[in-house]
Amino acid sequence: MKWVVVVAWVGILSLVGCRNDSQQEILPSPTLVEESMIAVATLEVDPEKVTEEYSLPIAEDTPTPTIIVDTPDPDEMVENVLANADVLFVKAKLTTDSTWTFTVTVEHPDSGWEDYADGWDVVLPDGEVIKPDPESPFTRLLLHPHETEQPFTRSQSGIKFPPGTERIVVRAHDLVDGFGGKEVVVDLSVANGADFEVVR
Repeated sequence: MKWVVVVAWVGILSLVGCRNDSQQEILPSPTLVEESMIAVATLEVDPEKVTEEYSLPIAEDTPTPTIIVDTPDPDEMVENVLANADVLFVKAKLTTDSTWTFTVTVEHPDSGWEDYADGWDVVLPDGEVIKPDPESPFTRLLLHPHETEQPFTRSQSGIKFPPGTERIVVRAHDLVDGFGGKEVVVDLSVANGADFEVVR
């Protein structure tokens, strides 16, 4: 038994040449194509000869499907990659009025007023920043660059923690690149660590 495959081919002619800007080329709608433009051909296929040789090979340059993965916004990641205000050492001293004075050593390649370490924070485990001055952007605001003093050390008194606070994080901020440099985790329940000291 032989199969008869009817293949219809519709040709649409278009004009070739320059198109002026004031006139658009309009192609005829396929529904308006005259019957004389439709060519019908028959092709006889022997089903016994239909084998794998009729299958179309996949071209070697066929693109592979793209898998889209939800990734963080690159702009949000730049801050962590470029930030280079590093906290090197922290000294935490408990005072008689149950507040703390923190003395923090920071290193940053300050280059002038356009790019310098402009502050450091003392941060609770829940993310709250302790600010003796509620109007300040940081625990300790640094008011000027330190190009000729690297690393440099500055202190801040009047730091008070909620009862039971044992671990805090000290981080530094870069005027241009923000937070993201080396941080120091301070355990207030011990006398010292690799990069901190606690005095009671």
